[in-house]
Amino acid sequence: MPKHYRPAGKKKEGNAARYITKSQAVKYLQVSLSLFRKLCILKGIFPREPKKKVKGNHHTYYHTKDILFLKHEPLLEKFREMRAYEKKIKKAVSKKNRDLAERLLTRKPTYTLDMLIRERYPKFIDALRDLDDCLSMVHLFAALPAVEREKIPVNRVHNCRRLSHEWQAYVSRTHKLRKTFISVKGIYYQAEIDGQKITWLTPHALQQVLPADVDYNIMLTFLEFYETLLAFVNFKLYHSINVKYPPILDSRLEALAADLYALSRFFDSRASMTESKAASISESDASKDLGEGTNYDESELRLAQLQQQLPSNEPGALMHLVQNAAESDEDDSETRKCKALFKDVKFFLSREVPRESLLFVIPAFGGIVSWDGEGAPFKETDQSITHQIVDRPTQGHKFLSREYVQPQWIYDCINARILLPVDEYVVGRIPPPHLSPFVDNEAEGYVPEYAETIKRLQAAARQEVLPMPGVGKEDLDDPQNLLVEGVIDRAEAIEAAEKKRKMSILQKQYHDELKKELGSTQISADSDANKGTGGDSLPDISQISKDADSMSDILMPRKKRKLLDAMKRGKEKKQANVDRLKQRNRMIKEGKISEK
Repeated sequence: MPKHYRPAGKKKEGNAARYITKSQAVKYLQVSLSLFRKLCILKGIFPREPKKKVKGNHHTYYHTKDILFLKHEPLLEKFREMRAYEKKIKKAVSKKNRDLAERLLTRKPTYTLDMLIRERYPKFIDALRDLDDCLSMVHLFAALPAVEREKIPVNRVHNCRRLSHEWQAYVSRTHKLRKTFISVKGIYYQAEIDGQKITWLTPHALQQVLPADVDYNIMLTFLEFYETLLAFVNFKLYHSINVKYPPILDSRLEALAADLYALSRFFDSRASMTESKAASISESDASKDLGEGTNYDESELRLAQLQQQLPSNEPGALMHLVQNAAESDEDDSETRKCKALFKDVKFFLSREVPRESLLFVIPAFGGIVSWDGEGAPFKETDQSITHQIVDRPTQGHKFLSREYVQPQWIYDCINARILLPVDEYVVGRIPPPHLSPFVDNEAEGYVPEYAETIKRLQAAARQEVLPMPGVGKEDLDDPQNLLVEGVIDRAEAIEAAEKKRKMSILQKQYHDELKKELGSTQISADSDANKGTGGDSLPDISQISKDADSMSDILMPRKKRKLLDAMKRGKEKKQANVDRLKQRNRMIKEGKISEK
């Protein structure tokens, strides 16, 4: 009898019992492969990698418990019911019973994913942690064209656009945006909500080409779940700042594709309604004659009146804050800093700049913005405009009271948290390199030259002292230098100098003792070697250290040794990249000097 023989009726054990292949799962659930894939996406079930693949390496494995979890899913029964209903419709159409087919179509069963959201994300913080892919997918489909052959309907695209604008309006109004970066793929954003950093990617506002090698059915299944998730998150966020959801937008601004500005108008009307409601409540407390039910009706009537009376071209309408949320005392220091970055700065956008992105980021950092077109808050001739964003080689008509800068200046100021000098970003000039805020230059080992310039500008804005180029930090820490610069007084300089002198004495004493110990061991080793070998040459210390390192590598387990080799290769690759960047920078500088 073989060693691992199992009788026919005995229960399975080990990996054979814990894992099941995809074909076995489809057969067990009695569903099609496409429906099985859809259920796995909606329920969050993904393939596993067992240590021992009992059916072979060419199979996809799932946990048996996950498949049992799918077996008792109510959504599975709903899909079976919908499939049976579609067969009824098909049968009525084939029998040319048009009345029955139309009646069946009007009563077609539907399903919702609300319970799946509550099941997969028990807490709101769990949904925020899983929002990166959701936002990227929704923003992607908001920019895609509606193509019938790929089964991308128009209402799905419009719904994605509405959800993305609602999310951007909340982030912009509460000043939660932290980082932005323009890349070839699109524009990266990072917001911080409830302590969670959420990063997403939005495509550029260009004509999108749909590749033929992408399975859009799978993407639409993910999108179906993400739309429901984002709607839940927006609902929770809007109610956290006492704003009604879904928002009621101005139909004229929606027709002009100014959805984000229409949402800001809705925020303004809700803020005014909150004030009026608070006033009515105070009056009712004073008189004690009005009931609780009439206050709610009057507030709703007041909201409708405000939405009709609010002018569409009100100056600065985009910049009004929600009184109960954005100006609360719970804002941290980073939020207050972001809110005051573009304070008292008024922008005007030309036609060629990315309008949607700038309408999102500028109000998020406290700026006032308008654009060239219908529905704009103010016109280009407004004399209070301080900066005009232009992205063209030349600018014909210029106002002397404002600065003309390129769009990159906005994003660089946001990442640096200061207003950078506009001399490098004027119209017709090549701007400085656009540095990514998601890269840690110190960890990478290479700090670009413009990053050093921004660091000095930030220190100057904070009134800090930084070492000049070529001067080390130890020179800056010298008490005499600090005394000359006027940073500390004379008493503190004397005390710091005394501490530094004592530390240098102790350090010198330690080095002397260490040298004595090394000298004694060297003499004893020399005497032993001369006795044994009769005066042969001394061993090489570097060779001894190399042998010790190689011995430690040999004694290391294979798995850890491979990990160490991978770490070494990564360090060598990073160092080679740093050397290449430094060489390229040196060649650029030499080219500029030769041109001069």
